This record gives sequence, C-alpha cells and structure tokens, in this order.
Amino acid sequence: MKSWSLSGSEQFALRYADGPQLYITEQSRSEIKNGTILRLAISPARAARQLLDRIQSHGIDARLEALKELAKLSADPTFATEFISMEGIGTLARLVESGTHFGEMLAFTLTAFLELMDHGIVSWDLISLSFIKQIAGYVNQPMVDVSILQRSLAILESMVLNSHSLYHRVAQEITVGQLIGHLSNQEIQTYAIALINALFLKAPEDRRQEEHTNPLDQRLTEMASTLAQKHLRSIILNHVIRGNRPIKAEMAHQLYVLQVLTFNLLEERMMTKMDPSDQAQRDIIFELRRIAFDGENDPSGTEKRKAMYTKDYKMLGFTNHVNPAMDFTQTPPGMLALDNMLYLAKLHQDTYIRIVLENSSREDKHECPFGRCAIELTRMLCEILQVGELPNEGCNDYHPMFFTHDRAWEEFFCVCIQLLNKTWKEMRATAEDFNKVMQVVREQITRALAMKPSSLDQLKGKLRGLSYSEILRLRQSERMSQDDFQSPPIIELRERIQPEILELIKQQRLNRLCEGSCFRKLGNRRRQEKFWFCRLSLNHKVLHYGDLDESPQGEVPFELLTDKIPVSDIKSVVTGKDCPHMKEKSALKQNKEVLEQAFSILYDPDENLNFVAPNKYEYCIWTDGLCALLGREMGSDLTRSDLDTLISMEMKLRLLDLENITIPEAPPPVPKEPSTYNFTYNYG
Repeated sequence: MKSWSLSGSEQFALRYADGPQLYITEQSRSEIKNGTILRLAISPARAARQLLDRIQSHGIDARLEALKELAKLSADPTFATEFISMEGIGTLARLVESGTHFGEMLAFTLTAFLELMDHGIVSWDLISLSFIKQIAGYVNQPMVDVSILQRSLAILESMVLNSHSLYHRVAQEITVGQLIGHLSNQEIQTYAIALINALFLKAPEDRRQEEHTNPLDQRLTEMASTLAQKHLRSIILNHVIRGNRPIKAEMAHQLYVLQVLTFNLLEERMMTKMDPSDQAQRDIIFELRRIAFDGENDPSGTEKRKAMYTKDYKMLGFTNHVNPAMDFTQTPPGMLALDNMLYLAKLHQDTYIRIVLENSSREDKHECPFGRCAIELTRMLCEILQVGELPNEGCNDYHPMFFTHDRAWEEFFCVCIQLLNKTWKEMRATAEDFNKVMQVVREQITRALAMKPSSLDQLKGKLRGLSYSEILRLRQSERMSQDDFQSPPIIELRERIQPEILELIKQQRLNRLCEGSCFRKLGNRRRQEKFWFCRLSLNHKVLHYGDLDESPQGEVPFELLTDKIPVSDIKSVVTGKDCPHMKEKSALKQNKEVLEQAFSILYDPDENLNFVAPNKYEYCIWTDGLCALLGREMGSDLTRSDLDTLISMEMKLRLLDLENITIPEAPPPVPKEPSTYNFTYNYG
C-alpha cells in the first residue's frame, strides 16, 4: 500500500480481474491459482456504502449506473453480506414498492434483489405484502418489458419455493390462469411454467399439513381444473412443444416437472382404499357389471340374484367373486384402478364389453382376468410415470402425448389395457402366467414411451410394432453379447481380446475429456442458469475449467477457461455420498438422482473440485476418464456395457468363418509318439 501511496489498507481489497470478478477473502485466498490476474479495488464494505448512497441519489443517470453496478456485484457473497448488513435489501424493496422505477432501472433493481436473496442470508419471510403486490402487478400488467417480467416471475417462484407463508400470499395475487397468457411468449414461457410448477409443487405439500376443510383444498382443485383446461394444454402444445425453436434443457425439465405434478393429482385416489361397506362405492362395481351384462334380466329371488352376481364378478375377472370391493383395498392403486375401469366402461363401452365377453367365453385356463389385470396395470402405470413422487432434479423425461388430451391418464390406461389383452392372447397365457405377462407388458410400454410418441395414436402404432414375438426377438438380440458363447475356447479368446478393447474404451474416454463438458452449478433455484466448463488438455496433463455465462453450443477454447489443475496433483476421485458437496445440508442433496451423478476431484493441498453430471452418461464418461488418468480400473456401468458390446462384435467378426461349425469344448488330444520315425518319402 505504501509503494502505491495509499493509506488506510482496510478501505481496499483484491478482486479477480476476469470472470465473475469476486472479492478475495481470507477464506478464499488459498483458492488463487498461479498466473491468476488480480486487481486492486475498494473494499466490499466501502463499495456497499457508496452504492447504497448512489441508488438513493436524485440524479437519474447516476442512480441507473449505480443499480447496474449493484446488479453485477450482488452475485459476490462477500459484497452481499456487507450490503445486506446495511439494510440494503429493505432499501431495494422500498424502491420497488414506490413504483417510481421503470425500464432498465427497474430491471437492474429486481436483478440485484434476486441475486442478494439467492445467497440465503435473509429469510424470504421478511418480504412485505406490498412488495409482493407490486411484483405480482408487473406479471399481471399487459405491457411490461421482458426483462422485468423474467425477474418478477423468478422472484415469485423463489418466494413460493422458500416460504410457506409467502406461498399463500403469492397464490392470492397470481393464479395459474393468469400465467397462461405468458406461455405464448418464448422469452418468458420457461419462467411462467416454472412458477406454475412451484405453485403446484407447494400446494400438495401444504395440503397434507392442513385439515381437509382448509380453503387450500379448494385452491388445489381450482389449479387442477385449470391445468386440465384444453386452452392451457393447447398453448403448451402449440407454443412450447411444437414451437419454432428447439426446446432447451431447462424448458424440457419444466415440462417434465409439470407432467409429474399433474399425475401427482391422482395420488389421493391412488392411496384411497375402498370401503366395502360404502354403498356408493359398491354401486360403481355394480355399474361395471351392468354395462358388461346389460342384456341379462335380474332374477327375482335374492339367492338367485346373489349367485348370478358372483358368477358375473368371476367373469369380470375379480379375485374376490363374492365381494369384489375387497380387491380395491390395497394401495397403491386403491380407488384409482376402479376409476380407470369405470372410464373404460363408459367412454369406450364397445372395447370394454368386447374384452370382458371375449375372455368369459374362453376356456377357463386361458381367460384373461379383466379386473385383476386392470388393478395390476394401474399399479404398474403409477410406477412408470412416478405418480406420487417428487420430480427429479435435472430430469428432462417428459412425454408430449400427455399434453394432447383432456383425460390423458385415462386414455393411456385404455390403450394399455387393450395391449395387455392382446399380449395375453399372443402368449396363450394361463392364470399361472399372470406375472410373466405383466413383465412383458411393462417392457412393451417402457420401450414405446422411450420412443417419445407425440400423440396417443402414435403410441398405439409403436405398441402394435412391439408384439410378444418382437419382444422375444429384441430380448434374444440383446442377450447375444452376454451368453452367446460359453465354451472354454471362446472364453479364452474373449480374455485375449479384452485388454485391446479396454484400451480402446480408455482412449475414447480420454478423448471425450479433451473435448470437455458443461456442468450446471448446484443450488441455483433461479431460471438464469449458471454453468461452468471443464476439459482435459491434449497432452493429458492438465484439467482446465472456468465459469460460463450460458450453456455452450460447441467446444470451449482453453483460453476462456482460466483455472486449471495439474493431473499429477490429483489425489483421488470420490463419488456419491463421499463427495464434499453432497455432505452439505441442502434440499437438493436429498435427491437420489443428484446424489448418483455427483463426483469430486480431491487434489493437493486438501482441496476439491465438485461436479454434478447433467446425466448418467456424462457421469460415467468423466469418472471413467479420471480413473484412467490415475491408472485405476474403469468400473462404471457404461464401461461394462461398452466392453460387452465391443467384445461381442469383435468375436463375431473373428468367428464368421466358423459359422455352423461346432467348436469342441476342449482341444483335441496330442497323439502318441510313433514307434519309428522312418516314414519319410525318398524322392530319389
């Protein structure tokens, strides 16, 4: 300081010159890498005091510049702590509540507010009702700048996700119906769907903590009704799923969350047991019997009627013929199975009657029990579509076809029950084969869903192509690499080939690390994603990494990655619960999928670089590649799969000339020595 003629060292601090330009603190000084460029700046406390004064100044231009700088600095936790300690959050909130800020000035104010709150230093519960009303007003106004709308929606989403009391206040100001209009704007539709999801995500959670007389039950019902509206579905389908631009990962995740939360509205029925003494519920079963056997007149005698009902319930395929209500006492699927059966019987009556009568006319040993099948199928579909489960962080597995119909769940069931009946016939199954048939049907459904059909009609087409014989063929071809050749000579050949294949896999993993991958920063609840990129140097000696403003479309040059770790400094690679960032307390860390895709590099001196892979494939690539760099065994599921596939292909190529030739289990015996060696031919 003396050499620079500066007095008062506490008034100054060092900041990074590149990237986010964070302040250097005593805690973070050990993270400075060799070659990092730093610059001298005023201290966080001094900067916070100056900006706090400037944002309250009378000059519009000066205030705008101050808010612009504040929006940038607020991402720094050190600065944020100082600014918040000076009641900075309250000042920003009052500026918003005053309604005197517009355009860029308001956008920077909201950005700074959101960045500061995102540090978790101040509780969201302290936010005033007038502030909420002002933010909600921006969302409800017809002509508002896009940047203001984005930040307003993000602030409301954070309120809903982080505060039980604020959920109620936000829900009073914003309804799902009001958010629908924003879905047609591609620049804000992700933020709008995220807020819709937040409202749905918190409503069922709160509902379980309250009495059923609470008005929240009515609000949840209203939200469910809004989501089922054709208007909302058509906007999502036409402006989001079938829009002009490809769907980004964040939007795909929000659509997946919306799909899961929509199906979670079925959870109450799924977990409700049937009360055998409830006449209204028993009348539903009687209605199923009436629709199926309407042509038969009821006998007059009570005993005759009871005997006939028992016979009919047996023909309907219920396990308990005398009192079929007992079949619906197990949860899941509970009453949801009965709802599905009634929907089929009323809305697809011809199909229902055909399935029931077709099976009742078969021989007993080959009849498909409709009631038992419908109950088990409902349970299976709940498992496949994760009914009652919370959405997985980072999962993008949504199905467009569920946004194409008012009663998508029920129609999906109707398609699948017809598939089950068809598969039962193709397998010529008996009652003993019930579990085997259900396994085949599960495989048919999951394979068809993996093809991402865009409509229910497309789903039917996919399922038609997945007949029982086709499933057998697919299973057979997939087994070829596992148990095709088991004789000792083939096993020996496999062992000789394996080192070559492992080396090939190792080179592929290292090449992928050289290309690099983009990772999302964990714990960012806002829609403005934060990313960082990591890649291996071409000589395999250094890992380069650095922050990015947005997800890259291609390869990121080494020059943009300011941080690096020499491979020689890496001590170990840990995964899952052993990762330092998975031991911290956070709601996200409880997510099983995040835990399964987490890994960390531990390097000298006792430092670490933490990752959460975007998917299971990238997780396997990176953990394999890092193990290969350290000279350790690559043990991921992907390596085992690739090894089996490549070895199988190589062996089949080498054995092409031996097709239809039986390979002996053991080599032929060595013959005895001849009694004499005088058997050469004399050409003379």
